[in-house]
Amino acid sequence: MKRLEDLTEAEILALAIASEEEDSRIYGHFALRLRGSYPASAAVFDAMASEEQEHRDRLLTLYESKFGSELPYITREDVRGFLRRRPVWLMEDLRIETVRAQAELMERQAANFYTAAAARSHDTEVRRLLGDLAATERHHEERAGELEAAYLTESARSAEDTESRRLLLLQIVQPGLAGLIDGSVSTLAPIFAAAFATQSSGDALLVGLAASVGAGISMGLTEALSDDGAITGRGHPWVRGAACGLMTALGGLGHTLPYLIRDFWLATAVAGIVVALELFAIAWIRWRYMETPFTSAIVQVVLGGVLVLLAGIFIGSA
Repeated sequence: MKRLEDLTEAEILALAIASEEEDSRIYGHFALRLRGSYPASAAVFDAMASEEQEHRDRLLTLYESKFGSELPYITREDVRGFLRRRPVWLMEDLRIETVRAQAELMERQAANFYTAAAARSHDTEVRRLLGDLAATERHHEERAGELEAAYLTESARSAEDTESRRLLLLQIVQPGLAGLIDGSVSTLAPIFAAAFATQSSGDALLVGLAASVGAGISMGLTEALSDDGAITGRGHPWVRGAACGLMTALGGLGHTLPYLIRDFWLATAVAGIVVALELFAIAWIRWRYMETPFTSAIVQVVLGGVLVLLAGIFIGSA
């Protein structure tokens, strides 16, 4: 694998041409994947893909005038430390924030590459050429902002932000909240039943771990297998399943881990405080993301949690 300082001027230009071609394809793919939900942003990436093609044509013209018509075969994988592209475009569900951040990174990396290559060159003509390329990439980064300002009007950005929030709710918040409610509420009965039946922190801990992990696996699989997202637009099933399963397990583990305390009554008191915090967190999430009135959310969640908790205590004390 070569280092950047070992490359000839012809190889550096060949890398630049290949990079511009790949970046154009990436922007085109971004536009294709975003067109349905984010048409204004898709138009931005269509324009950026066209500009990358124009830059490639300019680079080819410069290369032919200096080195002829034969390009050396070299890829970015052949150069140590050369800019890499994270394959975020292969993700099933591209989030608009991820795409914008990746585009900014791509332009910044390209500009830095040309600047570093120019600084290592001792030939004045080559240095000037590479400096022009660096300026071109810096201008492209600025141009991306100009295109975004032109296509992403205030109304278009507002509409896309609304769509982004809707997708976040469908793909992450809703399955995560369902898991948190199930883990925090449904595990109360078995954990506190075992606790009051044995009055042993160790026994309550084992039951809590089993209930929490089991519920997490069950809820995760249920969410993942219930809907593939193709029709409903709820996103990749395994992403939803992971969010649901993890939050279910966390909801149960929250009031299970206090039973690591050997003193049973102290552990139970701490677990009770954790339960109160979990129920408050659920009510806050419902208010923050589901637009449920906070008072209504508190009453609903607390009532359900208290009923399940009392059922567990009653059964365990019988």
